Amino acid sequence: MTYKTSGTCSTKIDFDVVDGLVRNVKFTGGCNGNTQGVATLVEGMKVEDVIQKLKGIRCGFRPTSCPDQLAKALEGYKG
Repeated sequence: MTYKTSGTCSTKIDFDVVDGLVRNVKFTGGCNGNTQGVATLVEGMKVEDVIQKLKGIRCGFRPTSCPDQLAKALEGYKG
């Protein structure tokens, strides 16, 4: 799936969900080291667990962040 981000330096997030587990997360744009770190940490985690851990994280003065946008993308995936 591809999710177009809003309010962050990253512009999109590509990811797969296989058997309820998050796989192959790739951010386009954003802070490369941080987005790679987030992608690596969530690899193989349950969708619900990723949402619970990342939802609501802010980046400085912004009301969202790349991790928060990933949580929103996964919420959208769940429907």
